[in-house]
Amino acid sequence: MTPTILLVDDHPVVRAGCQSLLAEARIGRVVEAADVAAALALWRSERPDVVILDLNLPGGIGGRDGGGMEVLRVMRAENPAVPVLIFSMHEDPAIAARALKAGAKGYVTKNDAPETLVTAVRSVLAGRVHLDHALARELALMALAPTDDPLAVLTQREREILALVGRGLTAAAIAEALGISQKTVANACTQIKDKLGADSTRALIRFAIDHGLAA
Repeated sequence: MTPTILLVDDHPVVRAGCQSLLAEARIGRVVEAADVAAALALWRSERPDVVILDLNLPGGIGGRDGGGMEVLRVMRAENPAVPVLIFSMHEDPAIAARALKAGAKGYVTKNDAPETLVTAVRSVLAGRVHLDHALARELALMALAPTDDPLAVLTQREREILALVGRGLTAAAIAEALGISQKTVANACTQIKDKLGADSTRALIRFAIDHGLAA
């Protein structure tokens, strides 16, 4: 029986490229979704054999982006056996670690070679976990590293942004203070939430205050 693949990504060009790769590899039938609501609707109607999921999705809680983790949690709660392969722009191993901890069966970045996606889909369909060697090594090193400092997963720029969020600055004010765009600030806040397991800006503010960043 031909497997059904649910491809979830909000960029049409990315979806078209993935469709072409998967069609050429003749892996299975592909259905597409571009946001959280469409992803969950297709998940329930199609019952796919594997899901390729971007983490930065529109339509998350409160209308925010970054809804991919929400989709992953719902899918895992409804059917833990179906493999979910994360296909993300983020190369940070901390984000990969969080996705794997939430139940993802593989992690591929959009900077990987195109054939990597095909290999990864075949791997998770066969019941294996897919990680490239470099990422697997980074995750192993993270597991061995001390975890006393919860801020250790953040870059210096992310710490700066978190500190300003903790002081109550808006995205526009943070962008002006750091000389970057509001979109960059928004994307950074999404990554910070992913790394710290925070579900809202209020949680980030609380975290910044509790860890002395908002002084």
